[in-house]
Amino acid sequence: MHGYTKKMKPKIIVIGSSNTDMVVKVPHIPAPGETIMGTDFLTIPGGKGANQAVAAARAGADVTFIACVSDDSFGKQALENYRKDGIDASCIKVQPGTHSGIALINVAEDGENSISVAPGANSWLFPEDIYGFEGAFDGAKVVLAQLEIPMETVEAAAEVAHAKGIPFILNPAPGAAIPESLLSKVTIITPNETEAAIITSRKNFSEKDIPQMAGEIFENGGTTVLLTLGSKGVYLKTFDFEGLIPGYKVKAVDTTAAGDVFNGALSAALASGIELNDAVDFAQRAAAISVTRMGAQPSAPHFDEIQQYNF
Repeated sequence: MHGYTKKMKPKIIVIGSSNTDMVVKVPHIPAPGETIMGTDFLTIPGGKGANQAVAAARAGADVTFIACVSDDSFGKQALENYRKDGIDASCIKVQPGTHSGIALINVAEDGENSISVAPGANSWLFPEDIYGFEGAFDGAKVVLAQLEIPMETVEAAAEVAHAKGIPFILNPAPGAAIPESLLSKVTIITPNETEAAIITSRKNFSEKDIPQMAGEIFENGGTTVLLTLGSKGVYLKTFDFEGLIPGYKVKAVDTTAAGDVFNGALSAALASGIELNDAVDFAQRAAAISVTRMGAQPSAPHFDEIQQYNF
């Protein structure tokens, strides 16, 4: 890696969801109406926001996480976990009277997954909470958000970042149409193929549509587009570069958090000031390592491992 050292600890803000993942390992993803016998059951900390915060912290960033949990046992455990990873949890809102976010996940033997989410407290993170935490943004090099919290809350985060001149990275997951008012404030957007199809209003797409989808998103927002293609790599579209940055081939065990690890590591690398293409390579290394392990947050690799892993 070029010029990114652990000593830097650049500050980033991650805004997003905090969930507890309840995972069953199954031979295959069950069809509608089908009951299948699984092998193992695991309770794992998750949520796209939390996964990205943990991935960024382990990848060398000084992370402040803005989120909302309940005062239930899941929320209390989540706060403890964030502190263990060295994440600043002082901007996490605690909302009594609801439940913390829960995800039910089936993971098949080939590494594929199916997920259903009950957002709970994540729905209680409001724009006014973001404005209330505005001071926390000072000194941040990057702000990162996803879409498991209300869209208007994401817009508020983009507004604050924009006003303070901080690059804003949006991981548009789960897939949703992005209002133009938000897209215009996004510095870098990181959809996968399905999310890119939703943003560009496509019902069907194939591999040959990828450059066009990236181009349409780029034209609409003037943002840098990183269209993630799993192990195939990342299709990058900027003002002065367009093309595929190849990924890394590994044997996948669980792909649950690959996108989250990618976004967290990307944010950490960019916050340290390294070039975009190098940051994408660093993030792809981190994501590839993560799919060789079970679980969302437990699979996120640490800085030294990302640098030294032998593919």
